Amino acid sequence: MKILQRAVIAAMVCVGGVAANAQENSQGALLVVTKQSHALAIVDGATLQVLARVPIGEDPHEVVVGPDGRTAFVSNYGEMTLHTLAVVDLVGQKALPAIDISPLRGAHGLAVHDGKIWFTAGGSKALGVLDPAAGRVESVLGVGQENTHMVWVSRDGMKVVASNAGSGTMSIFDRVMVTPTVVPGAPQPPASYTRLEWKQTLVPVGMGAEGFAVSPDEREVWVGNADGTISILDLAAEKVEATLAADVRGANRLKFTPDGKLVLVTTHTGKDLVAFDAHTRAVTKRIPIEERGASGIQVQPDGSRAFIACPRDHYVAVVDLRTMAMVAKIDAGREPDGLAWWSR
Repeated sequence: MKILQRAVIAAMVCVGGVAANAQENSQGALLVVTKQSHALAIVDGATLQVLARVPIGEDPHEVVVGPDGRTAFVSNYGEMTLHTLAVVDLVGQKALPAIDISPLRGAHGLAVHDGKIWFTAGGSKALGVLDPAAGRVESVLGVGQENTHMVWVSRDGMKVVASNAGSGTMSIFDRVMVTPTVVPGAPQPPASYTRLEWKQTLVPVGMGAEGFAVSPDEREVWVGNADGTISILDLAAEKVEATLAADVRGANRLKFTPDGKLVLVTTHTGKDLVAFDAHTRAVTKRIPIEERGASGIQVQPDGSRAFIACPRDHYVAVVDLRTMAMVAKIDAGREPDGLAWWSR
C-alpha cells in the first residue's frame, strides 16, 4: 500500500509539473522578427503556432516588449541608414504608426529600463533613449565608435553597456556625480550645478564583436568575437579578465540562462548552438540546430526552452534545455532574426 501511495504521489507531482509548464507556456508568446517577410510573428508559447504576422517596415532586426507590456518596438536598420522604430499593438495584433528617431539613424539593439527604451544608432555613433509614451527621443549619448550594435542597461539604471562591432570595443557608461571645478579666487558655483552625467569607458575586445550577454548577477559580460574567441569582462573593474579560445567563429548572439549556469552562443557559420558552463567556462554541449548559421536567441523565462533564429534556413529552432536537444521548428516567416518573449 505504501508503495502504491508513493507512486500515486509521484505521478501527481509529475502531472502538476507538466501542468505548471503548460500554464507558463500558454500565458506567453514568442515574438519573431522576420526580415524578408517584413513582419513580426506572434507565436503561441504552448502550441508554437503563429497567431499573427504584423507588418513592421523595411529591414527590421531586433524587437523588445515595451514598458506597458502590450506594445512591441522593432528597430529598422537599413545598414545604418534608416531612422524609424516600428510599433506593434500585441493585444490587437496590428501595426501602429512608426516612431521617427531623426536625426539618429540605424537603430538596432534595444533595451527597456524605467519606462524608457534604449536603442543603438550605429549610423550616428550614438545611443538614444526613447520616451515611448511621448513617442520621441529624449536624450542621446555619443559613443564615437563604429557600428554600435547591441545595448544593455543595469537594473539600477546606473550602468549601460554597448558593443561596437566595427571598432572591436565595448562601451561601458557609468552615471556619475559631477561637481563643477572650483577656481581659486572665483565665486563658488551654486550647488545646483552639481549633476549626474554619463562617463564612458572603452574596453578593447575583438573585431566584429556584435553580440554579448551580461550574467544575471551583473558581474560578467561575455562578448562574442568574429575570430571565434569570447572576451569575458569584469563589469565592476571594466576590463577583460579572460579570453576564451572558444571555437565559435562568427559568433553572433550570446545569452545566459536565467539561473546563470549556462551561456548559449550562436554563430553565423556553424551548425550548432554552443552551450558553455558559465562557471568552468568550458563547452558542455554543441547542439545541432541548423545548416547555415544562426542568429537571435531567446530563453523562456522559466529556463525550460531556448528559441534560436535560423535565418538562412527560415525557421526558429526550439531547444529543450533539460535534454539539451532540438525538439521542434517554428515556421514564423522568411529570415527570422530578432526574438523576444511576451509574458501576456
